[in-house]
Amino acid sequence: MLRIISGTLGGRRIAVPTGRSTRPTREAVREAWFSALGPGVAGARVVDLFAGSGALGIEALSRGAAEVTFVERGREASRVLEANLEVLGVLHRSRVLRTDVGSFLGGLARPGPEQRPPFDVALADPPYASAWPARLAATLAEWRFAGLLCVEHAPDALGEGGVVWRRAYGDTILSFLRPPGEPAEAGDRPEPEPPHGRNS
Repeated sequence: MLRIISGTLGGRRIAVPTGRSTRPTREAVREAWFSALGPGVAGARVVDLFAGSGALGIEALSRGAAEVTFVERGREASRVLEANLEVLGVLHRSRVLRTDVGSFLGGLARPGPEQRPPFDVALADPPYASAWPARLAATLAEWRFAGLLCVEHAPDALGEGGVVWRRAYGDTILSFLRPPGEPAEAGDRPEPEPPHGRNS
């Protein structure tokens, strides 16, 4: 079981899928994600990519996100995720899509220059050793599927392009990226730490 850290659902616990295919985001790292986001998640349209148990997206709902789209291709993980949302009473602010991230992004309508992106915030905790962090960054640079991409990755998995904030937690790196031309927010920290640095 995982604990929701803060917000209206703070202290509640959610189930996690069995087996090795899903690696839940550690509580300390989740807390770092949302401390860095601050009030930026309140009222936001959020997408949780590689959602697994839904811990990141549910934390966003708990902290005031208007709605969260959960993208998870695994059958068992999707079942557990939907059960978690039902138990917590947040199904009405959620959408669960059982598909892979590539197909999901490929099916989104691309916004025009004056239009909002499909999502305000994208949360992504892809498989640790995968190429997905760089692929997501490249997609964001190509077109604005989100105003802010928050991705967890291995130390060498992602370069500096588009990064507005970065922190290291052991071998786990958190990076926040904005697409080209997206205005910076007051909470952005434009001085990212080296990806191999370690926080105490």
